[in-house]
Amino acid sequence: MLEPLLSLPTCWERLQQTQKPIVLYGMGNGADRILFQLDRLGVAVRDIFASDGFVRGQSFHGKRVKRLAEIESLYEDFVIVTAFAVHDESTMSAILGLDRRYELYAPDIPVAGENLFDRAFLRENLSQAEEALSLLADQRSRQVYRDLIAYKLTGRLEHLISTCSSRQEAFSSLLRLGPKEAFADLGAYNGDTIQEFLQRTGGRFSRIFAMEPDAKNYQKLCRRAEELGIFPDERVRLWNLAAWDDRASLSFAPKAGRGCTVAAAAGQEVLADSLDNLIGHEPVTFLKMDVEGSESRAILGAANTIRRHRPKLMISAYHRSEDLFALPLQIGRIQPGYRLYLRRFPYIPAWEINLIGIWGDAQ
Repeated sequence: MLEPLLSLPTCWERLQQTQKPIVLYGMGNGADRILFQLDRLGVAVRDIFASDGFVRGQSFHGKRVKRLAEIESLYEDFVIVTAFAVHDESTMSAILGLDRRYELYAPDIPVAGENLFDRAFLRENLSQAEEALSLLADQRSRQVYRDLIAYKLTGRLEHLISTCSSRQEAFSSLLRLGPKEAFADLGAYNGDTIQEFLQRTGGRFSRIFAMEPDAKNYQKLCRRAEELGIFPDERVRLWNLAAWDDRASLSFAPKAGRGCTVAAAAGQEVLADSLDNLIGHEPVTFLKMDVEGSESRAILGAANTIRRHRPKLMISAYHRSEDLFALPLQIGRIQPGYRLYLRRFPYIPAWEINLIGIWGDAQ
């Protein structure tokens, strides 16, 4: 069912073939990684522009950063490559407006790992991708899965936008949280997801377990838990730890905002542990993971909890190119019988892809 997608022209091929000037929209780490890929392919970027509020006379990679109006005055037509992540409605609408006026690509660059989701990657992993597709429980998930692969190959927003749905839909129609949930939040950031959890359960819960590796974010997590009136509380346990498959000391690369990535050779040392080690046989009814590319290791570290208690699952499936198929297959191996769904919340590029698992007929 996925093999026809191999014939889609990739964004990288289009950018190699175009005769139009290529301009990069955005700066920062995402732009660095896209420029690296383009340079590897021998593709030159003519200019760089930013939203008007971000143009302050700076340069990026030796080029003066311009406003869009200046780019439009220089070139009759051009190709835009977006190079930043955004989820606010106004900026996404502006990008979609540009997509209607110009040839625009939003390349899929993994947050973690080195595998680029191109034709060669899909061909190499086609059988696993097909197997993961067969595990998805509803037509919506299967269509989202196919459209996401089409987007990852082509970088075209027409494939990405069709995959969006709201958080409300996921929680109300699939997760259906109740007042007696035991919630494990791996990658708790500053407590925002705990606050959302409490809002959806009317402030009622059985237990809350939360892990956050970044020290500053952990302090914010504790403060927010205090403000919410749930900490200190014997039902709530918070750890300044990275979610992993066992006790370990890891190299950790903190970044601005939510993103903090376990790095192979750089960054500060942080302690890590598994959920299974921390909670033993204590029950969990809702398990959420957003651990910036460490999801596979964190799932291994929660395997006993998943087998014993079969919690509702909400696992980020976008940090690594292989996550889209590897994580559903991993859950299927650990505990067959889960009904797996794929939902993606609004973001450009393909961030906020969530693998949702409901045990058996619980849905």
